[in-house]
Amino acid sequence: MTNADATTRQMNNEKHYINRVGWLRAGVLGANDGILSTTSLVIGVAAATAVRDTIILTALSGLIAGAMSMAAGEYVSVSSQEDTEKADVAREKSELEEMPEQELEEIIAIYKNRGLNDDLAREVAVALTKHNALETHLRDELGMTEISAAKPFQAAMASFASFLFGALLPLAVSIFAPIKAMVFWQYGCSIVFLMFLGAVAAKAGGAPIIKSMAKICFWGTIAMATTALIGHLFGTHIS
Repeated sequence: MTNADATTRQMNNEKHYINRVGWLRAGVLGANDGILSTTSLVIGVAAATAVRDTIILTALSGLIAGAMSMAAGEYVSVSSQEDTEKADVAREKSELEEMPEQELEEIIAIYKNRGLNDDLAREVAVALTKHNALETHLRDELGMTEISAAKPFQAAMASFASFLFGALLPLAVSIFAPIKAMVFWQYGCSIVFLMFLGAVAAKAGGAPIIKSMAKICFWGTIAMATTALIGHLFGTHIS
């Protein structure tokens, strides 16, 4: 095996997390929102009524509406990013065709700003431009890579599935928890769910697990406490 082959094999075996950032962000956001928003709905209704069918219907309605809303919102948002990226690619193609020398000088200036001397910056810029001019400009001038490219459908499906998963948890609690202690069961189980979510997100993203769990539980508690306070101020009390 040559040194080049060994280097290529090592690069292929390296474990990186940046390529997961798109679906991980959408997935964590969706599951977190599924847990918090559905739990908040159920807590509000459970505080006002002891009818289990009403509580279950509330959770189910929140699940369906929330999952569809998250998917649609994520698709529209990421589609806008994709449209912007496509416009930038088209503009860069046009500039490379109309003024290649100016574009080459831009890349040379970028490499010089990164620490290369004049001759080396020009040599690298010329070599990379010959190899793939458009890719070079997209990567080094605009910061666009295949990893960071917008993927609307993938983001929408990740949001839909993760919200659905998150909302199923308080739905299950609304079905099986004691009706008289529904509010407390919803809150307690949500904290456990959020801790699990924080651990999974940290593991998938290579982040510190304890820190991630603490952060998501803290903000989840703030969100639910704020909801409970608003409900209390508007006259909704646990019966």
